[in-house]
Amino acid sequence: MTLLDTINSPKDLRKLDRRQLHELAGEIRYRIIDVVSRIGGHFGGNLGIVELTLALHYVFNTPRDQIVFDTGHQSYPHKLITGRRDTFETIRMHGGISGFCKREESEYDVFNAGHASTSISAALGIAVARDIKAENYRVVAVIGDGALSGGLALEGLNQAGHLKRKLMIILNDNDMSISTNVGAMSGYLNGIIKGQAYNQAKDLARGIMDRIPVVGGKLHGLASDMEQLFKHMIVPGTLFEELGFKYLGPYDGHDLDFLIDLFEKNKDYNGPLLVHVITKKGKGYVPAENKPIWSHGVTPFDIESGEVVKSTKSSAPSYTAVFAETLIELAKRDPKIVAITAAMPEGTGLDKFGKALPERTFDVGIAEEHAVTFCGGMATQGMKPIAAIYSTFLQRAFDQVFHDVAIMDLPVVFALDRGGIAGADGPTHHGIYDMAYLRIFPNMVCMAPKDENELRHMLKTSFETGHPTSIRYPRGNGFGVTMDAELQSLPVGKGEVMREGEAGVIFAIGNEVWPSMQAAEILAKEGIEVAVVNARFIKPLDDELITKYCRPFARVITVEEGSLAGGFGSAIMERVQHLGIRNVDFHRIGIPDEYVHHGAQDVLRAQYDLDANGIAKRVREFLRTTTPMSLGEMAEEIWKDVPEEVFRRMHEKGHDSDHIDKVKKPDEDPDLAALNARGATLGEVAEHLFKDVPEEDLARLPGSDHVDEVVYGLRRTATK
Repeated sequence: MTLLDTINSPKDLRKLDRRQLHELAGEIRYRIIDVVSRIGGHFGGNLGIVELTLALHYVFNTPRDQIVFDTGHQSYPHKLITGRRDTFETIRMHGGISGFCKREESEYDVFNAGHASTSISAALGIAVARDIKAENYRVVAVIGDGALSGGLALEGLNQAGHLKRKLMIILNDNDMSISTNVGAMSGYLNGIIKGQAYNQAKDLARGIMDRIPVVGGKLHGLASDMEQLFKHMIVPGTLFEELGFKYLGPYDGHDLDFLIDLFEKNKDYNGPLLVHVITKKGKGYVPAENKPIWSHGVTPFDIESGEVVKSTKSSAPSYTAVFAETLIELAKRDPKIVAITAAMPEGTGLDKFGKALPERTFDVGIAEEHAVTFCGGMATQGMKPIAAIYSTFLQRAFDQVFHDVAIMDLPVVFALDRGGIAGADGPTHHGIYDMAYLRIFPNMVCMAPKDENELRHMLKTSFETGHPTSIRYPRGNGFGVTMDAELQSLPVGKGEVMREGEAGVIFAIGNEVWPSMQAAEILAKEGIEVAVVNARFIKPLDDELITKYCRPFARVITVEEGSLAGGFGSAIMERVQHLGIRNVDFHRIGIPDEYVHHGAQDVLRAQYDLDANGIAKRVREFLRTTTPMSLGEMAEEIWKDVPEEVFRRMHEKGHDSDHIDKVKKPDEDPDLAALNARGATLGEVAEHLFKDVPEEDLARLPGSDHVDEVVYGLRRTATK
């Protein structure tokens, strides 16, 4: 039995002596390397925070004392010592434990996270609530230097320094977020580290002054004044003190004994305290130390060599790779195209763009709000900015999309990687809501390609719309389709008919088009023929195709890998209503009103019926429960507002009384029976029923607006 096997909670941890803690740190690293090498996951950051995590739980009385981890991807050591050791091998798997902190999972997980820069504000809120309730416990926020570049973190620092509450912030500085940190804050922290020589010189000077008799005290006073001037001149570390914090550091974040002593000495400091520790991403595993960007989040790898295990999945190119290559191709032709990302150059593919066109590539750090407004500013000067941001992270810049781009109708392109179900990172990382939250803005054009080839054409088209434009595409590989040699401009707002069918129609968007086609083929083998439309656009929609397929009493299925509330299916239904088409049966397939938990993409898609078999099942059930109208029902609908006496008067006036009698008994009309046999539309049936009724009589009918709508409106638009 290992030491780790005996740790069921931090209470067990606190029974260990210092020597055993060092042994435990090694076991935790080994366990993380072993599990992540087999199933993948966040890696380097977790190896780098082992000693810090042990020291915090050893000194602080958790869960009474509350530790808030920023982002939460570095919480694996925390999970291993807070009761989740035995389920650790299920991390990020469907039905297993989360890869992030999750209040629903453990009382030791104080605040859910997944997006960066939230810990300081959350911890400050907890501290203020503690004080209002006159309770007594400690609050600690653990934040990385990358997350500190986010505006929310700086806002939290500002307020925490002002309120002067008892709060400890641990700055875990490894000079990395997902990619290498950028910006002035990163340079500032590097300056602090380089300023250690100043701290050492200051301590030496104080020691010398203490040994000088009589004048030593006076020299201390003079030195204090000089220190402040000198400090501002050569050490940038005073920023935190200027914000109202007591600053300690920087310290070695892997010196476990020192960290324990440091926290013991300062855990009850009565005010805001910032402790700056330096850690190494990937600590203890050489391949991860040498490749910190790779080690952030890894797929299975060989422990001995550090080489990634070759995947047996599709060899088709990833959407991210196709996006990057196409953008480079377009930018080489157009010098106005510039690319912006928010701390995700590798994840979005802009690292390749940056190597090809470095002067037109901007990584703004974890600052999505700034990224969007930055793009807006460039667009006002005739540039063509594209913001490559994960769908879930663009949510952080909702107001900037509205206020700084859409209102001014600026032609900024939003490339939304990870649109849809993103996989094992769970609800904070799925790109479920972008279709709903972007299509609401006037001027916005929203697209989603059915495959990697169509992505290329949409990217070209996005720079030609003259409006704010979004393209959402999924995580992972494409479908392996043939790639067109030449880029093409797609007509904005026009869809594509993939197949015809009489039983109903599927309107699909994005990566759900090909699964819908596969579902249609499954149904065809059962004698159920459904049409499939690749909508291409969430906004604007194709009125021509909607009018053609969304006829009265048509059966329409929409399929989207996004939120049903306000999403693509809702947009189709709204447009049908706007066009004045009534009595259409709809069935929407997508993400219901719930958060999608973590798990493999294929598992989650099957759970929500977003794979071919699930779509076929849902369509089959829908068609079974919505049978087509009989001829009698059609006639009843057409004549529902016409009083019986009108029929009598028309009969008395001799207007083709035999035909009118057939109108009243449509099932006796062989011509109508033939129309029904071939699946005629209500408009075609109405046209037949009224073919011998003079126009002036129709105009005088009570309820003529309804009849007019049926006969004339549908006569113009009804097609099979």
